[in-house]
Amino acid sequence: MWWHYVLVFIGAFIFDVVPFPFPPAFTIMVFMQIVFKLNVWLVILIGVAGSIFGRYVLTLYIPRIAGSIFNPDKNEDVRFLGKVLKEKGWKSQMVIIAYSLLPLPTTPLFIAAGMAKLRPIYIIPAFFVGKFTSDTVLVFFGKYGTENTEKMLQGAFSWQSFLSLVIGILLLSALLFIDWRSLIQKRKFKLNFRIWN
Repeated sequence: MWWHYVLVFIGAFIFDVVPFPFPPAFTIMVFMQIVFKLNVWLVILIGVAGSIFGRYVLTLYIPRIAGSIFNPDKNEDVRFLGKVLKEKGWKSQMVIIAYSLLPLPTTPLFIAAGMAKLRPIYIIPAFFVGKFTSDTVLVFFGKYGTENTEKMLQGAFSWQSFLSLVIGILLLSALLFIDWRSLIQKRKFKLNFRIWN
């Protein structure tokens, strides 16, 4: 039975290590908890650990591939955004917590942090607080919905899950195509679609 918890860790890790909007890690946690009838608290602790490890690895490898995928101007633009985020101190931490509490993909947040070369220790503690809180609520909702598994699986393909994916793609597009230096320094909204190498 212990290997079921290993699957929870691996599933949460895989869902959160990919550099594009993917279903939230709590979905695999809820699925594993329902299918294998696992201890809810262990699923939450192990799943959140896998998720955080996945995001940590994402912040480590994204700067390496960002240099070969995006042009130097886009990389510099996102580094500037990261510098502004870092300068805001505790306010940025509150934004990260609040964002992690929302049912939105956190992939754009970690791609920005990785491209900006923010140290993972700067973003992960706030992410942990929001992630642990939101995943706890969602996994318990999943446990409650065990008796309605069929309805939950139908809900996985609902307009809400589609909307969440669309919002994730829009946030990632905003990160990549908005000229953040121009917006923050000159208060001018400018789009730049020539970001690829």
